Amino acid sequence: MSTKKILVVEDEAIVAKDISVCLKKIGYEVIGTLSKGEKVIPAIEENKPDLILMDIMLAGNMTGIEVSKKIKDQYDIPVVFLTAYADEKTISKAKVTEPYGYVIKPFKEIDLRTSIEMALYKYKKEKEKIAGIEESKIIQSSPLSKEFIYVKSNSRLVKVENDKILFVEALKDYVIIHTPNDKYTIHSTMKDIEKKLPAESFMRVHRSYILNLKRIKSIEGAILILENSDKKIPIGGSYKDELYQRLNLA
Repeated sequence: MSTKKILVVEDEAIVAKDISVCLKKIGYEVIGTLSKGEKVIPAIEENKPDLILMDIMLAGNMTGIEVSKKIKDQYDIPVVFLTAYADEKTISKAKVTEPYGYVIKPFKEIDLRTSIEMALYKYKKEKEKIAGIEESKIIQSSPLSKEFIYVKSNSRLVKVENDKILFVEALKDYVIIHTPNDKYTIHSTMKDIEKKLPAESFMRVHRSYILNLKRIKSIEGAILILENSDKKIPIGGSYKDELYQRLNLA
């Protein structure tokens, strides 16, 4: 793994030196220490840091918050704020730039290390999530999308054949895809999953359930019994007529 490059923006020379010594001791590469916000953008262009430690209150014409806004608009680099001001007003202003963390001065080495590692981890996971979504979009645009979908499981993309899906269940901000042998929990909405599954085989039968119509074994009142499953699926009142139409009930 390559050494992460960190740019330090701190207008107190002694603090900047302490941070640099600390970072080098931990194992990071310090690509520069700057005291003024105006110098940050040129430094980013030249050195391409992996993370920026930014003092909220800087000498010069730009505050750390203002510089961070520019970074957020123009670059994809995580920023961790350094601040001696942990009051609500300052934090509220800083939150707008969506920093990846805060280090309160005076700090200990463990505080600095923890904040940076958490920020880099969060940034990495966000990039993985975006990459997964983009890959999923590509897969779903394929002509084969009526035959299967891909779901993320244990950091892998797993192909799930649509015919093997019994039902999809809503769980807060997640959905659970049930097959006879496995369950896959993914961060999605029922609406998005409904779009990805072929309409000729799948139907929303309840606000919390999407069902593979081919897997219905029997209907008992307002309950659907499925093949290869002990789960009993309720039929929502607003879905009943359409379901019966599609099942061609006499």
